[in-house]
Amino acid sequence: MLRAAGRAAAPWRNGGGVTREIASGPEGAGTEGFDWRVSLADVRGDGPFSVFPGTDRILTVIDGAGMDLTVGGRHLLAQRYVPRPFPGDVPTDGRLLAGPVVNLNVMHRRGAVRAAVAVVRGALTVGAPPDATVLVVALDGPAEVAGVALGRYDAALCDAPGAVVRTDGHAAVVTLGRTD
Repeated sequence: MLRAAGRAAAPWRNGGGVTREIASGPEGAGTEGFDWRVSLADVRGDGPFSVFPGTDRILTVIDGAGMDLTVGGRHLLAQRYVPRPFPGDVPTDGRLLAGPVVNLNVMHRRGAVRAAVAVVRGALTVGAPPDATVLVVALDGPAEVAGVALGRYDAALCDAPGAVVRTDGHAAVVTLGRTD
């Protein structure tokens, strides 16, 4: 279990906001040496995203109206609970649609790690394939994973096959695996 209480807020590399790391691999790698990283970002204003060379991102707005993203000149609409993949190493600007947002941010090293994000409601059986890590994050209310209660923004690593996720709200299921 990875409880939300006590997660330290770290300033963004570009100084435009804060992030709270949920989990990363390898553990303790920081923002330079990770293979994958899952975090929550508080976005309070418009502005550029930090560039992470060799990294792909999946951004999911989990609180707030959403964002307009311009990624390397291409426009993306980031709506609540819709995962949006994009390269993390091209210039990206975000514009808030109607006030602050909280984003679930999944970053992974291109060519080394593959990642997928699904936002679910109700009940779902999940399990980590032998070469993967599955992380469940409660988004807008309580959830339960393998019988353990999660509060809002709490997370659980699921390494056993057949873990059941239940939520009356929304939960994110993040699957990360090696590409080799």
